[in-house]
Amino acid sequence: MFLSYLVGAALVAVVNAQDPYSCAKDSNGHPVPSYSPLRPPAVPLAVRSPYTSAWSSTVNNGTLNTNGVIFWRGQGLGWEGIVTVDGVSYEYLGTGSQSLPSTSNLKTAAPLSVSYDSQYSNFTFAAGPVEITASFLSSVLPKDICRTSIPLSYLTTSIRSTDNAAHNVQFYSDVNAAWIASESNKTVEWNLYQAGNIVTSSGPIQKGASSVYSWLLHLQQPYEFAELYDLPIWGNLTYSSSQGQASDFSFQSGYSNSLRYSYAMQHSLQDTVDPNYRGAGAQEPVFAYAHDFGSVSSASVMYTIGSVQQPTMRYLSTGGVIPLQPWWTQCYGDIFKMIDFHYNDFAETQQLAARWESQLKADVNAYYSADNASVYSNSTPTPPPIYSNGSKGYTSGTNERGEPYIFDPDTSYGFLNPTNFTGIAIPDMEEAEAYYAIVALSARQIMGAYVLAVPPRAGCSNGDSNASEPLMFQKEISSNGNTNTVDVMYPAMPFFLYANPELLKYILEPLFQNQEGGFYPNGYSMHDLGTHFPNATGHVEGDDEYMPVEESGNMILMAYAYYKFSGNVQYLQAHYPKLVEWAQYLIEFSLTPGIQLSTDDFAGRLPNQTNLALKGIIGIRAMSSIAALVSPSTIDASTYLTLSTTYITTWQTLALNPSGTHTLLSYSHRSSWGQLYNLYADTLLSLSLVPQKIYALQSAWYPHVSQIFGVPLDSRHSYTKSDWEMWTAATCSPSTRKLFVTTLAKWVNSTRTDRAFTDLYDTVGEGGYPVEEGLNQLIARPVAGGHFSLLALWRAGGLDRTAGTGMGMGTVRVSSKIASSSLSSSTTTTTPTSTLGVSMMTVTMSRTSAADSQARGTSVMGTVAGSSLVSAGGASSSIKAEE
Repeated sequence: MFLSYLVGAALVAVVNAQDPYSCAKDSNGHPVPSYSPLRPPAVPLAVRSPYTSAWSSTVNNGTLNTNGVIFWRGQGLGWEGIVTVDGVSYEYLGTGSQSLPSTSNLKTAAPLSVSYDSQYSNFTFAAGPVEITASFLSSVLPKDICRTSIPLSYLTTSIRSTDNAAHNVQFYSDVNAAWIASESNKTVEWNLYQAGNIVTSSGPIQKGASSVYSWLLHLQQPYEFAELYDLPIWGNLTYSSSQGQASDFSFQSGYSNSLRYSYAMQHSLQDTVDPNYRGAGAQEPVFAYAHDFGSVSSASVMYTIGSVQQPTMRYLSTGGVIPLQPWWTQCYGDIFKMIDFHYNDFAETQQLAARWESQLKADVNAYYSADNASVYSNSTPTPPPIYSNGSKGYTSGTNERGEPYIFDPDTSYGFLNPTNFTGIAIPDMEEAEAYYAIVALSARQIMGAYVLAVPPRAGCSNGDSNASEPLMFQKEISSNGNTNTVDVMYPAMPFFLYANPELLKYILEPLFQNQEGGFYPNGYSMHDLGTHFPNATGHVEGDDEYMPVEESGNMILMAYAYYKFSGNVQYLQAHYPKLVEWAQYLIEFSLTPGIQLSTDDFAGRLPNQTNLALKGIIGIRAMSSIAALVSPSTIDASTYLTLSTTYITTWQTLALNPSGTHTLLSYSHRSSWGQLYNLYADTLLSLSLVPQKIYALQSAWYPHVSQIFGVPLDSRHSYTKSDWEMWTAATCSPSTRKLFVTTLAKWVNSTRTDRAFTDLYDTVGEGGYPVEEGLNQLIARPVAGGHFSLLALWRAGGLDRTAGTGMGMGTVRVSSKIASSSLSSSTTTTTPTSTLGVSMMTVTMSRTSAADSQARGTSVMGTVAGSSLVSAGGASSSIKAEE
């Protein structure tokens, strides 16, 4: 069954969420459009970088021409679109014309439908005798580095006659300066260019079908590498178009109301450039194009838009703090050549985008075919099933498999098994279609958080940078704006492993360069590469956010994951000394990490977090595999293996609830529980460290604590994280996995959140942003890459094709190189040399001392037979054995 109608019905009485098939009207009295495959809280329009990030909110049943266009943060962006048919102008994009004097020949187009996939967002409208389609293409092409580096997006607007007759048709579109000017009183300068030459009103204007015209706007007083309200205060906004197949083409800049009203009356522009530079709010300047097609039954125009920063990053290297040029300069040259290439590349980009989208659907199909699940279809939406008429009390029914359920619309419990009252998946929702809808919505958001830059000629201590490969920089959008935050890169990792593992290497490289270059003083991994994007200047005083077990484990696991998906052992060899240093920290601190923060720092500190400890232990196990590849003549591999095996045994005694039904959120906290998402790395990387019983009991536990919109992150709150939900889902049985996937899809379709996909939301009520004091609204973050957990698992071959699950309960392969080393968990001899300074690893930990380990850099008290380990601070710490 088609996903959009299945997801929307389940909680109508409780949350009063938007229903695509209801009779709701927007603020203009128009019917709410139908949505496919889901109704997202915001629809991506132009999403290509942290600064080219335009969305259309669906809040309050709004549409593209009622809610207008917003930046990811929520502030408005001026982007106007009008189609004139037989003298009547219909606004389909933006809300600018609604401030004009009322006139019978200026109307708002009536919305019909909204659809999206991984590449496009398509809006259709009724405009008198024609149908308008506005198609926004922000291509996701992870293996095409040059095209990926372009921060521009396409809009094609087309019309077709619905009465089979020809009509007199004109198109109009403009943008304002809000894209680059967060303060309306800051003077903006602008020019119109054609082939790199300024177009003036007084000179001759040579027009042609292929001539690309570009408005370029910039602040009169820019400030490089700085932001205000997350908008850049340097660089350009560019908006381009060409005559194409139109019989006439015109342009104009000027005061928004005057220019739009003049067009509505005359249906053309004056080919003039306003010479009066001013702020974005003073007699609001807009920059417009008009196309006249005459009498036609179909027509189409194209625009490209984007915010372009050159230089793009500020970077600390061995050569000092230097500006980095955007990678597109290596591919295309200057900004005008880049704009022209992108504009004229539309047909090729369409083909490449279609190929990627087709492969995405095929891979979702392939994943779900393993357990005979229904796969993604292109069926036509039909009205949704009705779970409840909104009356009090329970509603009973059976799902598509004939299994009974109960559903109480007056609670947020969700759908329950009537026998044991555990949560079940949303009835009659195909999991494969739900999962496709989630990852398709996520793709542009993920790539929109990154920029690619030309590396400096002198790189890290391992030698010069590879000039043929870019450096990749991530903005931690909406949480705190850090650059290349390690624990934001880590949850996003599945997307890169699925789409192109080389991108993961490009993101990791700046972090390795900084730390291997001697710019970071601590013996564990840094938290991020800079306090605020686009400044990648590190933390030379070591005063970054303190998450040493979290980030050291993340870096080791990401490095090994890159190898597993690329086969590039030289990469591990190049970074082995630094990986060994981080592993040493994990050996000392991961089993009982004290009160260290985990990646979920917004939830606060908690002593000895079970999931954090697990990450560190799995990181040590990954180091065994790395050492077997890089240092086979030493005992490093067996040392790490024995340590991780011993640690995981001890971890189980500390982590399990006394009843044995689930793991705890933190050691000894008997009433606690949490999503054990760090299991994912164990199964993704085929490490076979964690016993299968842990996978099984966790998978069985989650339905006991699920809510209508998913499983809460842990027992402290009702909110959850979508990225960790999908990581957790990948470790579960098919039935529990389906619960995670379908409840997330239901949330997407029903939530009252009003901006780009948030990864932090309530699982109860209206599925809104959490209301706890001090919590940021996490919006448009690249951690949506975690939604690709199932596809990354499939790509790795980690799916047990017999059991149809990635939960680690079936056969999990062990690396052949590890197996050939004859490693075991028994005590090894000390005859071979080791780079670790550790020989025998008979390790047990004290419950009492674990709880006492709190201070920064203070190691846990315990014992390693025959050795003393050196703590991150350089002090030797003896470890005392205790049963």
